Amino acid sequence: MFPLPQMECREPAACLSSASTPAVGPGFRDDVEGECSRRAAAQRPELCGVGDPVAMFSSDSSCLSSRGRVIKWFWDLAEEGYRTYHMDAYDEDKNPSGIINLGTSENKLCFDLLSRRLTQSDMLWVEPSLLQYPDWRGHLFLREEVAKFLSFYCKSPAPLKPENVVVLNGCASAFSTLATVLCEVGEAFLIPTPYYGAITQHVYLYGNVRLAYVYLDSEVTGLDTRPFQLTVAKLEKALQGANSEGVKVKGLILINPQNPLGDIYSPGELQEFLGFAKRHKLHVIVDEVYMLSVFEASHGYRSVLSLDRLPDPQRTHVLWATSKDFGMSGLRFGTLYTENQEVATAVASLCRYHGLSGLVQYQMAQLLRDRDWIDQVYLLENHARLKAAHAYVSAELRALGIPFLSRGAGFFIWLDLRKYLSEDTFEEEMHLWRRFLDNKVLLSFGKAFECKEPGWFRLVFSDEPHRLRLGMQRVRQVLEGKSQLAEEGPPCQAQRT
Repeated sequence: MFPLPQMECREPAACLSSASTPAVGPGFRDDVEGECSRRAAAQRPELCGVGDPVAMFSSDSSCLSSRGRVIKWFWDLAEEGYRTYHMDAYDEDKNPSGIINLGTSENKLCFDLLSRRLTQSDMLWVEPSLLQYPDWRGHLFLREEVAKFLSFYCKSPAPLKPENVVVLNGCASAFSTLATVLCEVGEAFLIPTPYYGAITQHVYLYGNVRLAYVYLDSEVTGLDTRPFQLTVAKLEKALQGANSEGVKVKGLILINPQNPLGDIYSPGELQEFLGFAKRHKLHVIVDEVYMLSVFEASHGYRSVLSLDRLPDPQRTHVLWATSKDFGMSGLRFGTLYTENQEVATAVASLCRYHGLSGLVQYQMAQLLRDRDWIDQVYLLENHARLKAAHAYVSAELRALGIPFLSRGAGFFIWLDLRKYLSEDTFEEEMHLWRRFLDNKVLLSFGKAFECKEPGWFRLVFSDEPHRLRLGMQRVRQVLEGKSQLAEEGPPCQAQRT
């Protein structure tokens, strides 16, 4: 592992990386760009989760920088299943033999509700300020609505403040910008596995920030009460392991509700995890993008912003977006809430590249302030449809005798298909994934989430009933050995999750 360069800064802010403050020295840019390239080649797969970028450097392309080749390598590696689906997507009329996508976590159940609301007259407004450069944190009218919205739905003990809100074009941008402003090149975030695998790219491609895995097991042992349970002891062990490898850990990433497990952390667990982070002076990024997609009310979801007291509010940063809860992944609206004004300002500076159209900001403000529609129309129906789709898929899986985890939150079920592997290897997991894809159904395999045990898959159930039925029929055909498979090519490595 190459040593990190010492980057000088004028009065660096305590919570920001040196790259977030003005650097001095005539060779700064060359040093950083060269270090990005060297760092990409030096990443250890077991810590950064990006495979071996060295293989990518053998590319014959003379048009790309070494960083460009890393970025292209990620695309080539991680997008095959998603690209294959888009080239052969199922359409009831135009392509009935196309691929059913039960792999991408999108809510496709409420387009009728959304289309009616988004085409109402109050959504259609143009004025000069919406067509001009905004405050890069987001227009004040939108940040005010976001603060009110999060105060209400997160049940915060005190009203949240608009000045603590930054608006971006999705949570991917929020992860990328936070990684860039909080960490130096080669530093790391702890993250429990299995986890939403695209975070690897979010924190790595811009910031060259790594992920140090907190591996969780399906077997319930010791004081655990559920499979894949996160505990402070496991966080401590992972932190010590990273430190012993010479990797500096700067933060912890938590997803609540969790993707792909559907886990919901209790207030007590959240306090323990935040307390661990405070003891070690770690930032905590809490991704709450599924917070309104808890369709089993008895599970008692609590936002981290609902806690009476955050152990370290200056190092706690909360993400939310409309992509999941409102089925608007294509609209690209996300938000960061942080009480640390230095972090908010640094992220806002990068919003020059990650901002939203003024017209979209106006629409989002109108939507978020329409509490009657959200509560009395959208959430009630969305939860009912999610619950019905989940019940259908759960019944199908039980009929097949497939063990699974699902805890009433999110759009997915975590399947245990280990008994269908001829060998306990990730190669066999990929072979099974390929059989599903050849039988025109796309799932997500466990290695894409860095699950340490081969044979786990994520199945997304938030689709319209006729597509869901057909998708489950194709899943059953594969597992019962009745599918008509095309000639198999070499296994791909990963797919969008």
